Order: sequence, then structure tokens, then C-alpha cells
Amino acid sequence: MTNRKEVEQTVPGRYLPLDVFRGMTVALMILVNTPGSWNDVYPPLRHAQWHGCTLTDLVFPFFLFTAGVSMAFSFAAFADRPRWVFLRKTARRILLIFALGLFLNAFPPWLTDFSHLRILGVLQRIALSWGLAAFLVVSIPPRWLPGIVAAI
Repeated sequence: MTNRKEVEQTVPGRYLPLDVFRGMTVALMILVNTPGSWNDVYPPLRHAQWHGCTLTDLVFPFFLFTAGVSMAFSFAAFADRPRWVFLRKTARRILLIFALGLFLNAFPPWLTDFSHLRILGVLQRIALSWGLAAFLVVSIPPRWLPGIVAAI
């Protein structure tokens, strides 16, 4: 039996608790999106009607949390590079995730009524929120960041 230190050392550059939480979040996402028959869904696998909170309501915040925590690890790779490299890669990631979300909302095109196309679907919101957070983290001096985040 391996202990935690051995597991963490086998995959350098990975943070095991974050990977586990991300995996659990994706598994929960799959569970709430495919509950079986949509006629008889277990109540915690539905969104709360107006007030309250179910497990389903936590999937999106959990996913955004993992994306935000991952920023600390991924942005370290840009520490010694020019700022324009970071900005280009960030803008590219935002556009790709946003375009992928639009594509998935419009697929298959022959069955889609484009007058009802969801411009701001889940992936598009993830792209915009991650992009805004990325630009804020890089643009705002570190000593001001906690105060600004608390004010928002």
C-alpha cells in the first residue's frame, strides 16, 4: 500500500487534493446532468426552485472554485515570461472555451432553432468569469487584491 507522499511524488507538478476535488466535481456534474428518466428525478439532483440549495446547485460554484485555485499553479509558469504572452494565452483560452460552449449549444445545426440559441451558457459563463478573474489577479497589485475581492 502506498502512502500519500509516494502518490504525490509519482506525478510531479500536480496537487492531489485539487485533482481529487476536481474529479469529484466532474463526477457530480455527470450525475446531475444524466439522472436517468427526467420524469422521476431524485429531488437533490434537481435545482432548487427558488429558495434553498441542493447538491445540483453546488456543481457550478465547485467547478469555478477549482478553476480559481488552479490559477495559482498555472500562472506560476508565466512569472519569467513577457506579459503579452500571458495576455495572448488567456485571451485564446477565453475565446476557445466560449466558442466551444456556443458550438455545443448549437449542435447539431440542423436541429437548432438559432433564435433560441443560448449565448451565455455554462461554458461561456465559465470562460468569462475565469477570464475576468485572470486579468484581475494579474493586473491588481497583490496587496490590494484581498480588499478588492472582499468589496466585490
